[in-house]
Amino acid sequence: MDKNEIKRIEAYLREKFRLPSITVTKRPQKDDSAEVSIGDEFIGVIFRDEEDGEVSYAFQMAILDIDLPD
Repeated sequence: MDKNEIKRIEAYLREKFRLPSITVTKRPQKDDSAEVSIGDEFIGVIFRDEEDGEVSYAFQMAILDIDLPD
């Protein structure tokens, strides 16, 4: 994922979730994905998939049981 692509995804997520503190950053030594954070907290990974000339993105977020409210 190049810098322009990452910025477009970041703008989309900020608008979609109405949350300007979302950031998307390049992952070290990975070209097919980027890290998603809210403020300083890492929340997940966006994976890029290209098949038959069409590009799509999948957002993967793990939620730990200990992070859920009682």
